[in-house]
Amino acid sequence: MKKLLVWIGLSLLATILILIGGTVFFMNTSPQIGQRPEGADLERIRLSSHYGANGFVNITETNTGDIWEVLKTLPSMLWAKNTSPLHPLPAAFEDQSQAAIDSLTYITWYGHSAFMIELDGKRILIDPMLGHVAAPVSFGSKRFAYQNEIPIDQLDAIDVVLLSHDHYDHLDYPTILRLKDKVRHFITPLGVGSHLKAWGVAPENITELDWWEESRRDGIRYTACPARHFSGRGLTDRDATQWASWVLQSEAEKIYFSGDGGYGTHFAEIADKFGPFDFAMLECGQYNPAWSNIHMMPEETVQAGLDLKARLSMPIHWGAFSLAPHAWTEPITRFTKAADRQKLPYVLPTIGQRFALGQQFPKSLWWLQGV
Repeated sequence: MKKLLVWIGLSLLATILILIGGTVFFMNTSPQIGQRPEGADLERIRLSSHYGANGFVNITETNTGDIWEVLKTLPSMLWAKNTSPLHPLPAAFEDQSQAAIDSLTYITWYGHSAFMIELDGKRILIDPMLGHVAAPVSFGSKRFAYQNEIPIDQLDAIDVVLLSHDHYDHLDYPTILRLKDKVRHFITPLGVGSHLKAWGVAPENITELDWWEESRRDGIRYTACPARHFSGRGLTDRDATQWASWVLQSEAEKIYFSGDGGYGTHFAEIADKFGPFDFAMLECGQYNPAWSNIHMMPEETVQAGLDLKARLSMPIHWGAFSLAPHAWTEPITRFTKAADRQKLPYVLPTIGQRFALGQQFPKSLWWLQGV
């Protein structure tokens, strides 16, 4: 009996060691993990005032999720109800290669936080997570079923890809591989360019900006602004790259993209510097009290829109993946209730719907088709 227990114990230990070794090997050799900044790239980003002893830091003290508090949510993640649609979601994708470009500003949402912004005749693709799995492995969180597939191959002549941070639900390796040769330029927070270079994007086609820095391209000004979040794709690169929200300005429009992040005073500060905004895309989804500093509750999303003095807001970071133990329609239900109460103007386009900013104000309950 004693020998049997010893054998079982050694077998369990060997299994654990094999799993750990396999995980470490995978995370250090798989291209989808990316590349943390090193060498000259690391020396350059270390000059940032927002880079601390162990990586980038938030302006406001931020708890990025105590590991034990996060672990407590695992049972609710496993047993949560209504976390994904029962039916494929409507998707009104147009052939972007045939879409007319004129003086209007057009918005197309691909679900979650991915957008095509057509501004001043330029095509700006934001956080293009257009793949099927928001993870480095095939068994990760899968995209909800859409009635029509995202037409990635029709996306062409992209002037700028704008990235908010390097998490898998925002920076998708398969999407970058399919699009990188169709993109004139990438604009990212500090350090994120290291991933792109590892995936074959030429360094001269990448601009990395620190918070409050700007880049002007083709008459459009891109300004990296603070967000309250974190970064990392592997086991050892926590906060090795920066995260950001973005302000896009043309002569006619001021647009804000929140990226990911918790609520904070930075929204009012951004409004003071650049607002009011004609359109604000604001994170609303994948939240939980265990990580409330790094993802906004829907009511906070509404307050952020008010802080930004947004003439029109749109809740994002939902409608594609289940990354938190709440019902998949809860973010939009709570957002619309709070926005109506506080009189925040907003739009609710169908996934894939291309609408003209300031000309069209789509607001339909399209998600009910998935319930």
